[in-house]
Amino acid sequence: MANDSCTNLELETLREVSITEKEFNSILNLQSVVLEMVAGGESSLNILNRLCDLAEALLPNSVASIMLIDSETGFLNVLAAPSVPESGHQALSNLRPGKGSGSCGNAVFSNKPTFIKDTFSDPRWHDIRSIAYDFNLRSCWSMPVRDEEKNPIATFALSSFEHRMPSSFHKKLLETGANIVNIVLKNENQKKIIVEKEKRINLFSTALQNTSEGFYITDKDNNILEINDSFTKIMGYTKEDVIGKNPRIFSSNKHDRKYFQKMWNSIIHDKHYAGEVINKKKNGEFITQWISINSIEDENNEIQNYVAIFTDISKLKASEEKIEYLAYHDLLTSCYNKVFLAEKMEAEESENCSLILLNVDNFSYVNLSYGFDIGDKLLVGISNELKEICKESEIFRINSDEFALLCHTQSDAKANIEKIRNHFNKVSFYIDNININVSFSYGASGNGNCSLQNSALALKQAKEGGKNRYYIFSKDDNSIDVNKRENFVKYNNILHEAIEFGYMVPYFQGIRDNRTGEIVKYESLVRIVKDDEIITPFQFLQTAKLSGMLPDITKVMIDKSFAIMASNDYTFSINITEDDLDSDYLEEYLHIKSKEYGIAPNRITLEILEGMSSTGKRDHIRQLNALKREGYLLAIDDFGAEYSNFERVLDLDIDFLKIDARYIKNIDIDNKSYEITKSIVYFAKNAGIPCIAEFVHNDDVQNIVEKLGIEYSQGFLFSEPSEYI
Repeated sequence: MANDSCTNLELETLREVSITEKEFNSILNLQSVVLEMVAGGESSLNILNRLCDLAEALLPNSVASIMLIDSETGFLNVLAAPSVPESGHQALSNLRPGKGSGSCGNAVFSNKPTFIKDTFSDPRWHDIRSIAYDFNLRSCWSMPVRDEEKNPIATFALSSFEHRMPSSFHKKLLETGANIVNIVLKNENQKKIIVEKEKRINLFSTALQNTSEGFYITDKDNNILEINDSFTKIMGYTKEDVIGKNPRIFSSNKHDRKYFQKMWNSIIHDKHYAGEVINKKKNGEFITQWISINSIEDENNEIQNYVAIFTDISKLKASEEKIEYLAYHDLLTSCYNKVFLAEKMEAEESENCSLILLNVDNFSYVNLSYGFDIGDKLLVGISNELKEICKESEIFRINSDEFALLCHTQSDAKANIEKIRNHFNKVSFYIDNININVSFSYGASGNGNCSLQNSALALKQAKEGGKNRYYIFSKDDNSIDVNKRENFVKYNNILHEAIEFGYMVPYFQGIRDNRTGEIVKYESLVRIVKDDEIITPFQFLQTAKLSGMLPDITKVMIDKSFAIMASNDYTFSINITEDDLDSDYLEEYLHIKSKEYGIAPNRITLEILEGMSSTGKRDHIRQLNALKREGYLLAIDDFGAEYSNFERVLDLDIDFLKIDARYIKNIDIDNKSYEITKSIVYFAKNAGIPCIAEFVHNDDVQNIVEKLGIEYSQGFLFSEPSEYI
């Protein structure tokens, strides 16, 4: 079945840069499951119900629905909504599209996607507000399903029991669902057409001439007697070309003898055959057809004729092949993808292969400096160069800036790496008037140890040595990873004990006002105190991040810091992490604890790392702005350590900039540190943002800090972290 929308679906799916690899794989899985049902001949209703179930799994606390337009009345009715009760189906029946008819009614009325965050107040739900109340549908997003003339014929919608708007992933999910609904509806329609045409085979030959499908009639010896006009349009043959000929003249030689034996056994014993066949047009072009062949008998049950009717499904097959292609290929570079690499490695004998991972050095800076378009073009250029110089290997793009080379022989990984390094030392990429040189960090495994995990360990080892380095996996050399795992287990246990038994406590370090010379505020720093041992974050923070415990630590620090600060009037700061913002609990938790301990929000400064402020997710920025509106202050910690996104600093209305310790601690002896600090202070003063110098540890450093006009100092010169204020 021809379907341009399916092709668009696949192309747009991979072009959506804001979708993560995990989200992309979930959409591919949804497509795969549904299309497998289509290929297996499942009923359309079962397929659409399954689509709804899969979509609901990708948006918790929601229900999916498909509504179909009645071609006679123009009203909408529920076609599939397995999670919606029958009363909901009835409430939505005969829905007239219009401005106040809800998300689906508006999607049809405007022929545009309609995303409504609050059905309880949005005027577009005015006419059916009672449905929102009765079934607690708080938000609803609907995508129109369009026919070939781009007119709406149905809708695919996700209704949530929460007030929210769709992410880029959920918009893509809606588009994907709408396109799949389109395919299923067209497929259902095509099935009906085929069944109808098969019933008409025994009608007058003149009636068959008007059908859009091609057909031909043969005699009992299978010589062609008649064709219709559509046959000529589809196959290119005229009557003069085929009359009296056997249909084998259309053979593509794509099928073996068993295929035709099965076909004729069905025709002879069942009087009918239906199936897929690849034939060849007059111009030599292959065509995939769905063909139905019936035998016609006389009154003595003797076969007199065969009637074949066929539909061109080449475009549908191309779409299916495209989906299969996308499952194993990277659309940007046309390289194989990580999914295919994992399958290949599972089937590969480790003794017979070598695997090299190549990570593009500093690729994130290319994206940040020149934009994602330049980054994409660079990746395409890199893949083309690799294909040219590594023809004996299979090439994969397994992450945004990471490639893999799989050689199916025990080739010399070191020699291959040197060959690649030497080649790229001589190559520069000229993209949109920009010259870009490329180097890689390499990790390889082979010699009986070939695996993706071992190559990844080797790549990690290479990166620790700097840029443009390589490392080849060796069991002996990688014993250090065992120690790292043991260390992780140790501190993971310590963290759980610390939270459970109260070993985690806040230590406070004073922050000096350089204008008055007094300690005016404190930073709350996490420590674990157990058996008279003080454990600092340097020892356990990475383990906490890997084990997902950072939000637990933050909650403990908020609760215990608030309890201590309730007995004085000092302002103080708490560190929050990206994991805290991902969990989206801060606004509610801080509100509860502020009330519990009587701490006004304006006494609290929330310190965020510079990377979070520079490249923060949209929802992170929303949360930070909401916290600002509540009265909490914001500080950027370690400013200058990462991206120094000055524009985002202004957008967030930051209250303090904490200059990274790496520049402050040597500011008295390192001119580079001095100049960088000076630039930051200049920006901050122009923006009206006070600065805090971290790691002030001696008088020489403090003198320069004061000369630069930095308002606050923090460090051992004035205050060491302590349990007591």
